Amino acid sequence: MSRIILRTLRTLTLCSLLGGIAPAGNSAEATMLPAVTTSEKEARLAWWREARVGIFIHWGLYAIPARGEWVQWNEQIPNEEYARLAEQFRPTQFDATAWAATFKAAGAKYAVLTARHHDGFALFDDPGNEFTSVTTAAHRDLVAEYVQAIRGAGLRVGLYYSPLDWRFPGYICPDIQLASAEAMRTQYHRQMKELLSNYGKIDILWFDGGETDWLSFSGEWNGSKWEKRPSAKPYHGRFSWRHDEMYSVLRRLQPDVLINGRADMPEDFRSREGDGALGDFDSVRPWELCTTIVNGPWGWKPDAPIKTLHYLVTMLVKAVGRDGNYMLNVGPRPDGQIDPPQAERLRELGAWLGKNGESIYATRGGPFPPGDYGVSTHRGSAVYVHVLQWSGSVLELPALPAKVLRATRLDGGGVSFEQDQHRLKLTVPPGARDAIDTIIKLEIDRPAAGIATIETGK
Repeated sequence: MSRIILRTLRTLTLCSLLGGIAPAGNSAEATMLPAVTTSEKEARLAWWREARVGIFIHWGLYAIPARGEWVQWNEQIPNEEYARLAEQFRPTQFDATAWAATFKAAGAKYAVLTARHHDGFALFDDPGNEFTSVTTAAHRDLVAEYVQAIRGAGLRVGLYYSPLDWRFPGYICPDIQLASAEAMRTQYHRQMKELLSNYGKIDILWFDGGETDWLSFSGEWNGSKWEKRPSAKPYHGRFSWRHDEMYSVLRRLQPDVLINGRADMPEDFRSREGDGALGDFDSVRPWELCTTIVNGPWGWKPDAPIKTLHYLVTMLVKAVGRDGNYMLNVGPRPDGQIDPPQAERLRELGAWLGKNGESIYATRGGPFPPGDYGVSTHRGSAVYVHVLQWSGSVLELPALPAKVLRATRLDGGGVSFEQDQHRLKLTVPPGARDAIDTIIKLEIDRPAAGIATIETGK
């Protein structure tokens, strides 16, 4: 099928899907939406809360210079020079089915691909833009291949999208370059409609760089001086992303899609970015820790050291024990292949989850909050104590308002325990402890979900 015919069919499909939706500029559109109830939001989130583990994929032109996804901005590469990388982007080793198999072997339940990062290069077809993988050397709709493979593997489909585009000076100076900023907004609305209309059901939209207060990188110009905006001083200029209109459209096109909190829209979950953002226990607001498999950037960098299995498991367990999800990023090579050592580490993580997933998948954090010992998770009438660090021969926790009927290691070994009204003591001989995570399963006499989070010593 020719590209012109394909685009015509897509346009007709999009028009039919958007029938009755007011055009951009009609701010009354957002008021047409019914209020979203807590129960509706929780219903959307149900599968995501059970999934617990996802894969992030940062891939684009920046894989060619191999110095991270911010290489154009960090090195101030002119747009024309950077755009020439598109003629070198021929991912001959990209096999979406192989990607999906690797992600599934890693124990992931969903994946999120950078459909378009801040550099503006789209991995999908866009009739209004020639800076895509379809119109340049690759001549492939990489998002289409990815979506089909991920869905075929039984995983949930996620797409990352950045309204921010470094090619538009209006992002840095949204008021004096208002026309440029508005052109960037037009691209954002058009491309989002294409992504939401042309690829079937999308489970996650992962926005980045789209908050109004992130314009000009959260700063403003005071004469010739750029100054960081105080957190209490939001942007108040003439430009608007019109996120309310976009939210109306996306809820009409994809009613069940989950949205992170980075585009001034009603969020389904929050993103904590980087190992240092692990943060505190939070069972009220759904959240996810996204971090990298390497000590380095999110995009491909060949000399970036891969994190150990011990470290990755520890971060995964700490996130889930704090009642969050864990999304681990890989940066494929320019040819589209996931670096074999990274793929092997993913499979190692999957092997660990294959043995211990009972204490991760479909669990909630608590009832013991995190401490120096580790964390706890629960589901049904079982509490899983993840001991990441032993400070002595016995782990002493505060009293559990339930009777412990049985205590075992998840690998099947026994655990000695003593319980009274003041404390719970758990003992595992040093030789029987796991080098990464000694998981103790407590079978109790009531549903663990009914137990409020309790205090614990460090």
